[in-house]
Amino acid sequence: MKKLLFVSLLMSILFSCSNDDDTGNAFIADQFPQKWQLIEMTGSIADMPPLTGDNLEWQESYLLQSDNTFIKSRERDNVTTEAKGAFTIKSDAGGSFAELTYETENSLIENCSVELKEIMRFNSVNRMSGISQACDGPGLLYERIE
Repeated sequence: MKKLLFVSLLMSILFSCSNDDDTGNAFIADQFPQKWQLIEMTGSIADMPPLTGDNLEWQESYLLQSDNTFIKSRERDNVTTEAKGAFTIKSDAGGSFAELTYETENSLIENCSVELKEIMRFNSVNRMSGISQACDGPGLLYERIE
């Protein structure tokens, strides 16, 4: 009986450990450039399904470069807007995140303050999300495509 309990405990530990390839809070810092494409948008209205693909209100991407600079591009109504700045990768109890600091004030900054900063949380090595939904902004989910 003790052996069965030990094996069961060992199996549950092994299967509960995650791999950073698909879950966790990992950021791969030695692979650049990294392009992150908007794939899903949610609003603050309950029971409203998320928007994806061509149903998104706009198309958007981040290009993170090896010199710790970034370019954010948004296409809306056939008009492309770009903004640039620098980023740093940080960690806290919730995992890894990028702190993006823009060069100038612009309409592309999604945050909960008036700062020229955005926080993008890495949900996995292939997914990141913005945090503006915490202050009634859109919930934005990005997928790494490069």
